[in-house]
Amino acid sequence: MSGDARDFNNIETQTVKFFFLQGKALMEIHAILTETLGEHAPSYATVKNCVAQFKCGYCSTCFAPRPGRPKTVTTPEIIGQIHGLILEERKISAKSIAEQLGISRERVESIIHEDLDMRKFCANWVPKCLKGDQKR
Repeated sequence: MSGDARDFNNIETQTVKFFFLQGKALMEIHAILTETLGEHAPSYATVKNCVAQFKCGYCSTCFAPRPGRPKTVTTPEIIGQIHGLILEERKISAKSIAEQLGISRERVESIIHEDLDMRKFCANWVPKCLKGDQKR
């Protein structure tokens, strides 16, 4: 297990909390976990961060979902909406599309370049591979 707190699962957090509430020192808690879990034991830094959170009064053993995370799911509906906006106005920017749909600009650009296979050319969005009649 790495030293990253996100990899620290709920059972290990509860175990650290149990030993912390028993009054065990940080070194003792880490030694017990290392002896019990072997190579899968969390790092000393991870245990130290967990104990520090318990000392500060953060007693939850579950990681709460984080609000405000940007939408990263690409659905056919979102792709269709972006395609429709581009067909209505070829000079529309990725920033204005993102503002209209409420998703990140980076996500919009990814959808345009990867899913719709388009690029900006002379301030207009055009398909990457133009057909013969489109080149004229």
